[in-house]
Amino acid sequence: MLKKLVVTSLCAILLTACAQSPTGRRQVMLFDNNQLNAMGAQTFEQMKAEQKINSNKAVNAYVQCVANALLKVTPEEYRQQNWEIVVFESDQVNAFALPGGKMGVYTGLLKVAATPAQLAAVVGHEIGHVMAGHSNERLSTNQVLQAGLALADASAKAYNVQYQPQLMAALGLGAQVGVALPFSRTHETEADIIGLDLMAKAGFNPEESITLWRNMAGANGARVPEFLSSHPIPDTRIRTLQQNMPLATNQFTQRQAQGALPNCRRP
Repeated sequence: MLKKLVVTSLCAILLTACAQSPTGRRQVMLFDNNQLNAMGAQTFEQMKAEQKINSNKAVNAYVQCVANALLKVTPEEYRQQNWEIVVFESDQVNAFALPGGKMGVYTGLLKVAATPAQLAAVVGHEIGHVMAGHSNERLSTNQVLQAGLALADASAKAYNVQYQPQLMAALGLGAQVGVALPFSRTHETEADIIGLDLMAKAGFNPEESITLWRNMAGANGARVPEFLSSHPIPDTRIRTLQQNMPLATNQFTQRQAQGALPNCRRP
């Protein structure tokens, strides 16, 4: 039954796919972009109200410089957005971008991303999530999974299946490990590839993305097994980056030939 549910959910996703990601992957997109933009703006306002915002002008100028350089090489629809970029005062080694042109960078990341190019690798990755519509796809996939689980629950009750609560718990875990987590890891890998492309086109040395993830591995310590993680482990990410490095290096070389590379100075 678990196998049938997973297969059914995947088929539903494929049948309703109506979009294509920047890397050519088929996607299911059930939500309106205006709705997602409003949700992103609301979430961002709440975060600004609840978390401490860094007021150091040099730090903010540095992050803005890196982000602006990357945004200049995104498709026109993202370049035209009035991006709001906020530096949050926190030890979190993290950054995020939300639909509607909202971006947050935590000061903890600046301690691990030791150069502008390493910061660009993370910021480019987060912009990649937005460009690929991962928020829409994640919400849409969750909706399909919830519908599948509800149908399975109703069927189990209708046919008086024994151990129904235990069965539903197993189905929920199977859907999480078999569909939701792999989808999330796919999103992370795709964002890595898009981010690598952006940083190279913007004039940041793409090789530094590998150094960044080695730094990340040292900062994160113990990790859960990859098949139970929503993110690929650093070694997997590094292999993906290395596989895509020849094209990125060529793009970076072309950008170098144009001159006037980003001059973002780390405080």
